[in-house]
Amino acid sequence: MLTLPAAAQRQAGRRLAWLDALRGIAAVVVVFEHALRPLLPEMESAVKAAFEPGWYGVMVFFLVSGYIVPASLERRGSIQAFWISRFFRLYPLFGVCVAGMALLAAVGWDAPHIWWSSRPVSLVLGHLTMMQNLLYVPNVVNVLWTLSYEMAFYLLLTAMFSLGVHRRSVAGALGFAAAAVLGAGALPVALLSAGGSGRMLTVVLVVTGLLAVGLAAVLRGSAGIRYAGAVVLGVTVLGLLAVNQSYPGPWQGMLILATMFAGTVLYRAEQGEISWRQAGWVVLVPLAGVWLARDELGVQTATVAAWTTFVLGMALRHRTVPRVLAWLGLVSYSIYVLHPLLLESVESFWPEPLAVPPYSRLAVLVGVLALLLGASAMTRRFVELPAQRLGKRLVSGSG
Repeated sequence: MLTLPAAAQRQAGRRLAWLDALRGIAAVVVVFEHALRPLLPEMESAVKAAFEPGWYGVMVFFLVSGYIVPASLERRGSIQAFWISRFFRLYPLFGVCVAGMALLAAVGWDAPHIWWSSRPVSLVLGHLTMMQNLLYVPNVVNVLWTLSYEMAFYLLLTAMFSLGVHRRSVAGALGFAAAAVLGAGALPVALLSAGGSGRMLTVVLVVTGLLAVGLAAVLRGSAGIRYAGAVVLGVTVLGLLAVNQSYPGPWQGMLILATMFAGTVLYRAEQGEISWRQAGWVVLVPLAGVWLARDELGVQTATVAAWTTFVLGMALRHRTVPRVLAWLGLVSYSIYVLHPLLLESVESFWPEPLAVPPYSRLAVLVGVLALLLGASAMTRRFVELPAQRLGKRLVSGSG
């Protein structure tokens, strides 16, 4: 497989620096959301009533993923290379996050979900597939729920690429938006997995098997087998999205997928693959989100703000990005998965934060942010970058 010269890679990195900046902004806003309860509880209700910082942050993340991830698959033209890259991008730090939470539980600073003692196989397998949020498996760390939707998106992209329909991004965005609007009140919640430990284990085993068989087929099979594997992947993921979501809810999950496909549409328009007139249809996605959240002002404003942020980022993409924002984007995955560990630790020491003077809590917040940025720099250097380099070597070797 061909690799870009170092100078070309640096230039490509500069062109995508605006995406790093958006990731950095989104990660910091999510940290603010999760810091409210343990450190600034007196502000939480008022802030979230007017603006949901967490929803804003994840919506920006999903738009960025939708914009860049399909381009990565199509640029390589190899499903195998795509999955090697994604594995070494996500799983090493995912493992660090899970290990960190296990350590907090071991020292008594956090209590694991009761199902870890009664349903360990289901919970372990659910997390290994990274589909736990669509399997009714409680997340070992609260922020990991978003990775289930990332994984669902990757699997759908794989299926669409194998079937040769991966460029139908407008249809994907509008289809999921329509499903959110039309099915929001009718879609069941956790239909497959709820009902006991045996039932959950059966669903987890079946889904894991289907995903493994489907991926193996699209990676190694003949043309007919690849198509069959793609259908298995697509039907499995769509089935889980339709009937087995529990959090954040059926319409939110469908809207998340619509948002990611909308990000892809914007990429295709920016690259000249489709007209901006065609791409304009994706305005229906945020409008659907605003309508579905008609009783939640904070979610509405967060949805509008996330889309506004992304569109502004696109409009300014040729400008020089401040280095601090670009760096925050580079460590944004570490910021995202590590910050709950620090905030859980704070909560274990201050279970009643209102009993602590505000200046003390603000000082701890500054300390948490400093520690988080330092830890994120370390995990990027010693976990993320080595894993990504290994992934690149494996991709080169497989070519």
